[in-house]
Amino acid sequence: MLDRIFDGSLMPHGHCLLWRWDLLFLHLGGDLLTVMAYSLIPFGIFYFIHKRKDLNFNGIALLFAAFIAFCGASHLAGLINVWHGYYFIEGVIKFATGVISIVTAVCLWRLMPTLINIPSIDMLKQRNTELENLRAELEESNKSLEEKVKQRTLELERQANTDTVTGIASRFAIMDRLSRCYMAYQRYHHPFSILMIDVDHFKDINDNHGHQTGDKVLHDLALCIEDNIRKTDSVGRYGGEEFLVILPETAAEQACELADRIRIAVEAMTLTNDIIITCSIGVATISRGISDDGLISQADKALYKAKNAGRNQVVSYTKKIANEA
Repeated sequence: MLDRIFDGSLMPHGHCLLWRWDLLFLHLGGDLLTVMAYSLIPFGIFYFIHKRKDLNFNGIALLFAAFIAFCGASHLAGLINVWHGYYFIEGVIKFATGVISIVTAVCLWRLMPTLINIPSIDMLKQRNTELENLRAELEESNKSLEEKVKQRTLELERQANTDTVTGIASRFAIMDRLSRCYMAYQRYHHPFSILMIDVDHFKDINDNHGHQTGDKVLHDLALCIEDNIRKTDSVGRYGGEEFLVILPETAAEQACELADRIRIAVEAMTLTNDIIITCSIGVATISRGISDDGLISQADKALYKAKNAGRNQVVSYTKKIANEA
């Protein structure tokens, strides 16, 4: 058996290619380069599979590596057979190469649908472009939504802080302003005063002219009050026909002067249907030991005193009023 394996009597190349240097160079050089290449390719395949653990092609990679290795072995046998005719060994190697080649080809064709579905570079670029476009659209939609939410929030804040009838600050907003003035007073001891304004006999306007006319009167009255206070002052609708004015950095005497100016301006207003209105005003000034709610109570008592005194008057809260109450 060994004699048959190593029998070199068959010399199909014609006695070692006649020992011509040019033929020897071409065949030996080509086989040597092929053997070197076929030796490196399997290592490249295994290195690729080792790095790309996401690709589950280990079986087909092993077949390709074996196929290439056996191809390299057949060329190596041909290289040796120039001097030693081991053609039986070379035949076994070629036969094994053929078997492995067939198995590899069958497995490759069975794997073809999976290989075809692998995205190409151009396809990945296209998908990436589509994702970038979608991301840009999403960002634009988010910006638009945020802007709408911001606008809606501002609108709700405006609705919450603005009285719908008069267009001035709502009760919530003017009380918040009063609370902030009170906190500033507690910290810095800056005096401030408030005015509680009530329209005299306002029910008669609603009864004789209707509530729409009454709302128009309240709107015009609010504008009149705004025109006669300072920029640093604040006015809001406290409820019904009552208005609250906050006067920062204002002592009682100054507050009474401003209240009387408002009273005179209201009496001089020209209203729809030749309606003439007057108002009563209660004045209260912050003092030590008085809370913001207490200040409102003092202004109410002063307003009540003005109405009992005949209306269309300005009354400032005093200890005398407190004793009467």
